[in-house]
Amino acid sequence: MSSSDQSPGPNPAKGSEHVPGQPTSIKKQVIDMGTEMLQSLKPIKHASLHGCTFAIYSHDMSRQIETHHFCSRLNQDFVQCAVYDSDDSNARLIGIEYIISDKIFDTLPPEEQKLWHSHAYEIKSGIWVNPRVPELVGRPELQNLTKTYGKFWCTWQADRGDRLPLGAPALMMSPQAVSPGVLKPELLQQRDTKYSISPESLKSSRMELQEPHTINPMADYWKQNGKGFAVDFQDTEMKLRAAFP
Repeated sequence: MSSSDQSPGPNPAKGSEHVPGQPTSIKKQVIDMGTEMLQSLKPIKHASLHGCTFAIYSHDMSRQIETHHFCSRLNQDFVQCAVYDSDDSNARLIGIEYIISDKIFDTLPPEEQKLWHSHAYEIKSGIWVNPRVPELVGRPELQNLTKTYGKFWCTWQADRGDRLPLGAPALMMSPQAVSPGVLKPELLQQRDTKYSISPESLKSSRMELQEPHTINPMADYWKQNGKGFAVDFQDTEMKLRAAFP
């Protein structure tokens, strides 16, 4: 059993929704407020997009989770996202996603392309939404996203009851129109109800979004090959010398 699939045995980090630890003291809260005022926190404040969508574990596609991506753009072809399990103030940071344009994706070697997923279906079907942002305002960015690919590593499998980020990271895939990548309807309904989203209206408004002429077949690797990916650990000899003179 691979590390990213293996659920850790019973321990204090299992069995509750709460992260272990004492409540933050008033003194520590005051210190945090002071440092926040003194430091720039530029990378965090550069985030300009909140996307809510769903992700599927590559090694177990029966497991599907709601994800909240807080994204910052490094340039026109590259976006990086901190991924949380909600948009609440106490949300857990459960992973990272990198999003690249089709132009960059096509330059990657095939072995690397296998780790990435396409976004066209996710956008066009209304699975990806920008909460509280009118569709008209978000439309240009949605159009850009339809032609992108993402690589998402989940570092905290909170959905299996982990109270801490345990074990190996897990590679995630995006929902698709074919099994086993079809999103569970109850998950979508719950999310849409929370944000007062009309799925029918959303799909209708996105019909005119241009899809890629072709989606690189190396992406969404499971669709063509029926195989997922899982991470495992192995002992290795440490390098005791610098690799460079």
